[in-house]
This record gives sequence, C-alpha cells and structure tokens, in this order.
Amino acid sequence: MVPVQGMIDAVLAFVRDNRDWAFWIALVFAFGENLAFLSIVIPSTAILLGVGALVATGQLSLLPIFAGASIGALFGSVVSYAIGWRYGQAILSLWPLRDHPDFVEKGNAAFRRWGAYAVTIGHFFGPLRAVVFVMAGISRMSVPVFMAVNFVGCLAWAYVTPMFGEVAGHLVGWIWSLF
Repeated sequence: MVPVQGMIDAVLAFVRDNRDWAFWIALVFAFGENLAFLSIVIPSTAILLGVGALVATGQLSLLPIFAGASIGALFGSVVSYAIGWRYGQAILSLWPLRDHPDFVEKGNAAFRRWGAYAVTIGHFFGPLRAVVFVMAGISRMSVPVFMAVNFVGCLAWAYVTPMFGEVAGHLVGWIWSLF
C-alpha cells in the first residue's frame, strides 16, 4: 500500500506545483479510471479526492478539475463500451477480467438489478467501474441509452469526487483551527 500512497502523494504534489496542467492531469487520470482494465490499477478516485482537498486550501480551482475529469471519464467509459461491443464475450477471457470473475459477476448483477442505471451507478463503485462499461457493450445496450446514462454518471462522478475531497479538506481545516 505504501507505493500506491507514494504515487498519490507525488501526483498531488505535481498537480499543486503545476496548476496550469490540472485540467489535463484530471482528464488523463479520469480516462484511466474509467477505462476497462486500467481502472483496476489506477487510484484515480483517491487522487481526485486529494485534488479536492487542494481546492479546499485555495491551491486549485474546481472548474478545470471538473471539466478534465468529466471529459476523461466520458472518453474512458465510451472506449470501454466500444471494446465490449466489438469483442463481446471474448474480452472476459483476457487479463485482468479472467483473474477477477467477481468483478464480472458484480457487473452482471448490477445490470440485473438496475438495468441501464447500472452505468450511472457504476461510476461510483471501483469494482463495478472496472467492468460495467464493458458489460454494457457486451450486452448490446443501445448507444443512445448508454450515452445518456453514462453522460450523467460522468458529470456526477467528476463533480462529487473532488467535491467530497474539498468538503473533507474544509472539515479537517476547521477541526485543525480548533486547536
């Protein structure tokens, strides 16, 4: 866990020191977080929470983070959907999905329970995020339905995640000021 924390700290320091790149950094990490396979190994949610804490301190503005994360999430999830559509069930036999059948089952269970809304919900749950967009493509969810529910999910995730970090940053600052 230490190497992951070290990477998160390094990325947050880089974002803090290179504010002009905040949009692009958020875009790249959100793309990776929403792309099938990469989402399992990239701690983008933790990074966006940390970036939100930087927003709370006034070191960053939320708008470029939100815009970059929204666009990156949209691109990553659409590419994942296209992979599922194009390669179908064969994609499930490839690494890392073959090594994580529990992720696939969670994706299937989410579709059974919530239907198309599983795509929106999937943005907020790491194990589900790894497969939900691919599963939408495999199941041949219609493109307009996928795009509608995915667009809402991308915007909500890109706003709520750093905003939660910002609120937590304000709370920590307030608690710290009491001492």
